[in-house]
Amino acid sequence: MKHNFKLLKVAAFALIAVCLFSAVVHSETINNKGSVYFFNFKPEVNEAWQKLAKLYTEKTGVPVKIETKSNAYYLDELNERFKRSNPPTLFQITPATLKDLKDYCFNLGKTDFYKELNNEAYALKDDYDRVCGVAYTVETYGIIVNRDLLEKAGYDVNDITSLYELQNIAEDITSRREHLGFSAFCSSGMDRSSDWRFKTHLANMPIHFEYQDKKSNNLKKIDGNYLNNFRKVWDLYINNSTVCPDELFVTTVDEARAEFLSGKAVFYQNGSWEYVNLVNSGFNKYNLAMIPLYFGVGDEEEQGLCTGTENYWSVNRKASVRDIKATLDFITWCVTSPEGTKAMAQEMGFDIPFRNAAYSENVFIQQNAIYTAMGKTPVPWDFTTIPSDEWKTRLGIALTNYAAHQTDFNWDKVVHSFVDNWESESNK
Repeated sequence: MKHNFKLLKVAAFALIAVCLFSAVVHSETINNKGSVYFFNFKPEVNEAWQKLAKLYTEKTGVPVKIETKSNAYYLDELNERFKRSNPPTLFQITPATLKDLKDYCFNLGKTDFYKELNNEAYALKDDYDRVCGVAYTVETYGIIVNRDLLEKAGYDVNDITSLYELQNIAEDITSRREHLGFSAFCSSGMDRSSDWRFKTHLANMPIHFEYQDKKSNNLKKIDGNYLNNFRKVWDLYINNSTVCPDELFVTTVDEARAEFLSGKAVFYQNGSWEYVNLVNSGFNKYNLAMIPLYFGVGDEEEQGLCTGTENYWSVNRKASVRDIKATLDFITWCVTSPEGTKAMAQEMGFDIPFRNAAYSENVFIQQNAIYTAMGKTPVPWDFTTIPSDEWKTRLGIALTNYAAHQTDFNWDKVVHSFVDNWESESNK
């Protein structure tokens, strides 16, 4: 009997131990809220994201890691991160990278933050109508202007309503550069950090006008009907600049920005995302303006800024259930809470396409709103239909070679790169 009692006692203690262990494990499981790992490709707002992530963790206890890489290297770095044991739970896709990344994309169609979108056009869907990405900012680009320098040259922003006027003013500034102490344009650098401004954003213009003529928003074959206009604008940039054309292959976007900040040039092709960089570096926001990227086509006085997005959040469907939920909760907080919307509007300078968007002091966003209110027509981001990154790379090489040796022969190579590579890349 005593022996049996001892056995029962041991069994009871064992059962209690198992129950206690199970309770601890269960408790830890319940308390584990998951975590967020955002792989960001907008370095200009890295500091603001770090600050917002810290605030969210303090409020919720959910760890949020922000890692930032330049968008020039983003896709390669992202693919490398996906191979690790702790890959990003939140990353960014574009229409061009969707086909490469769609297997990682969680369907966002039924999420809370998707329902907060103010326009369904800002959802990026795959061929099966899955919502693979949701835009988190609408952006604008054109030619940024230093109002003060333009005035010193004897002109006003309102004097420029076409490519013809822009060219006359730029060439006049160049003719008086030694006397004025500044150039017309910042450097059009073709270093990888900068060349996207031209092989993508400037290339949007001939793509857009051809699409407009053919009443299409995506073509497998392009004729290059507006490449003479492209050449005229490219010549204007590189021959009225702070840097000799044959030096552009090593010139970076940081150098272009530094030229603008230090008053070495009046004009700087870039977008609304540059607002934070400029004002945080001490530039007076009231001295900033943005004019359309005039191209010498149609009624230019009615042309607005290039407006659209290629910035889409996507959630890693291969992450754990807890981490997916934590990531979706974080995004929802960012676009609905007073703290999140204020940070995105004011500290990041974003125009977020959600119902609870806060007012942004970004003067380029305000400029776009003014143009639209005046009835000017925004130019859509048709460059998102560019068939591949390889197409952009080849065009960038051709533009760089032409800048160094501005011959008809070298421009023919630009045309070949633009037209022939479009068709071959589209058919892959």
